[in-house]
Amino acid sequence: MKQPRIVLVNTSHPGNIGAAARAMKNMGLSELCLVDPQRYPSAEATARASGADDLLARAQCFGTLNEAIAPAGLVIGASARSRSLPVPMLDPHACARLVYEQPEAQAVAILFGRERSGLNNEELDRCHYLVQIPSNPEYPSLNIAAAVQIVVYELRLLAGGKPNTGQTGIDYATAQQMEQFYDHLEETLVELEFLDPTNPRQLMRRLRRLFGRSRPDQNEINILRGILTAVNKKCR
Repeated sequence: MKQPRIVLVNTSHPGNIGAAARAMKNMGLSELCLVDPQRYPSAEATARASGADDLLARAQCFGTLNEAIAPAGLVIGASARSRSLPVPMLDPHACARLVYEQPEAQAVAILFGRERSGLNNEELDRCHYLVQIPSNPEYPSLNIAAAVQIVVYELRLLAGGKPNTGQTGIDYATAQQMEQFYDHLEETLVELEFLDPTNPRQLMRRLRRLFGRSRPDQNEINILRGILTAVNKKCR
């Protein structure tokens, strides 16, 4: 079974971490990542894990989201709300299919945000896709552990029959490589005076969406970085 990273961002209630670990173990997943949890380790997390405390013991803790998703070539964020900048939207079943369409060696991260406010715009900008769980429009907010359970259940359903998509040779750029590219791109646009750093508006967010949809592979991102380096040399 493919093992995507389940990433919990800035979780405030340790019991939700334990319940998410239990949901993951139920469905055969084991790679739990925690980004800046407010209270962890915690006896409450261990109690709610109900036998999945081995997942808690192996859970990786990170100070920033960029560190947690650095090796991932596909990043999917769970969100209950529509966003001002369009991001491709999936339901949980389509999310699971997309995960299993990825090359076997390609790391995947699925992000779940804060209990009260979910993922913020900066975190959503790191995502190639969003996954939204269909729910009552009058009360759409799910407990974070319940949301994890639904998504990992769909992954479990597909575990025995991975779709054959012929994409196994694609070596996508990782999230870390994309962040390095975005930093380089922003520096170059400022140097060209195309981007005003004092009034950037939403230019970089829109460019993130553009390149997020295209998902460059390793060779393509190297070409893009090479073009930027050539532009830098010409400018100087």
